[in-house]
Amino acid sequence: MLKQIIVSEDEYENRVALLEDKELTELFSERKDSNYILGHVYKGRVNSVLPGMQVAFVDIGLPRNAFLHISDVHREFNEFGEWSQEEELNSRPKKSRRVGKHSINDLLKKGQEILVQIDKESIGTKGPRVTAYITLPGRYLVLMPTVENIGISRKIENEAERQRLKELVLKLRKDNNGYIVRTAAEGKGETEFAAEMNFLTKQWETISQRAEILSAPALVQDDLGLIFRILRDIFTEDVSEFVIDSKDEYHKVTAFLDSTLPHFKSRVKLYEKREPIFDAYGVEKAIRRALRRKIWLKSGGYIVIEQTEAMVSIDVNTGKYVGKQDPDDTILKTNLEAVKEVTRQIRLRDVGGIIVIDFIDMDNENHRKKVFRELKETLKRDRSRTNILSFTELGLVEMTRQRTKPSLTKTLCQPCPYCNGYGSILSEETITIDLLRAIQKAYYKSEQKNLKVIANDIIAMRLLQEDANNVKKLEDSLNIKLEIAGDIDLHMEEYRIISLKDNREIYLD
Repeated sequence: MLKQIIVSEDEYENRVALLEDKELTELFSERKDSNYILGHVYKGRVNSVLPGMQVAFVDIGLPRNAFLHISDVHREFNEFGEWSQEEELNSRPKKSRRVGKHSINDLLKKGQEILVQIDKESIGTKGPRVTAYITLPGRYLVLMPTVENIGISRKIENEAERQRLKELVLKLRKDNNGYIVRTAAEGKGETEFAAEMNFLTKQWETISQRAEILSAPALVQDDLGLIFRILRDIFTEDVSEFVIDSKDEYHKVTAFLDSTLPHFKSRVKLYEKREPIFDAYGVEKAIRRALRRKIWLKSGGYIVIEQTEAMVSIDVNTGKYVGKQDPDDTILKTNLEAVKEVTRQIRLRDVGGIIVIDFIDMDNENHRKKVFRELKETLKRDRSRTNILSFTELGLVEMTRQRTKPSLTKTLCQPCPYCNGYGSILSEETITIDLLRAIQKAYYKSEQKNLKVIANDIIAMRLLQEDANNVKKLEDSLNIKLEIAGDIDLHMEEYRIISLKDNREIYLD
């Protein structure tokens, strides 16, 4: 698979696109005036403790208090920075909701200082979620200074390699710090691990020293900027090129790689053409497409993606594709094509929480299994944690996906001022009927026989053409005279009724 990283930098924002076989798969953006806080470490002060919900709210110096669940605080927690855990994990510290008889009151008190890290950014009206399990990511390892676990990325599947990596960490680690071995570490040796352990340990020492002297609430450590986070987390061995359109950032990137990953430097290219880099690589078009509800498949089928507060629902349809052979084969082909587009859109739109996929009904059990296997396989490329359930009796596939930051839609869009986010407005016919009734009410209220009606251009034109007979009937029945005018600046559902006698607007309840 051809993987490319395309970086666009301008005075407004930094944007990074991950392309797989020239298709946009993931998009990262950071506006120059943004308040990106994911991964930041804060020294906070407990503002309130709610034992009924097993949560605490922590003042970290931001407009909204941070949310801290008991599962994000170790049971043996006493003061900030002092706890340990022994069970072996395959990933970051496990945050089980099963906390036995422990109450958060036993762990935290109002006014207590605590070192926390942003685990999930603010979304909507909710404040950020934080964890007391600090993690400091490097390229190959993630240092977990508050636990003793050694975890291996689930994406490293070879058992012999997993054991080798675990033994290497046990051999090199100091102070019994916990570590997660990242996917990029597969095949790496003692030299790379020792260097990164040394770097991450020094970073933790700096954080600990700053936490001792700072007064809560305070920012102790912020994460890297977007482009350097991409170099750390995304620019892996399987990426063939890293193309960037900023000369300044290009020199910073190559200088960084010179000292850390010199064999990657040749893959970095400076883009110098006049055409914007995101246009040249088809990224802008793909972003606009990702904001649509309906996505057409190459076969003629399509998927519809609906995002609500509760869940994301995805519907698969055959559309224009009717096939030339067995209908079951047509359905299978459409569903398999949809799997690839669905998983790509999930990653690109960065949707999280509950996701329900309604594939086209398949009577053939082998076909269902094939579609499910393909879904699980394609989701392995997703860096966010996913959990997929099998087909339900209704033919739906339910899954969950880790949500750490606002989705693409939340980032780029706002609620529609016409429908207030509802997703639709009244039809032209409905608005016209409502307006005719409103004219009648205005006449009864004012008893004015000469009225001016101002409506959106589309509605005004409808009154003068398609509904001209209804307007005439209303004039005749009430013995009134109507003057109709259009105003393009009016909302489709808005209108004004004015008395021509005194030029005053008639307001209705």
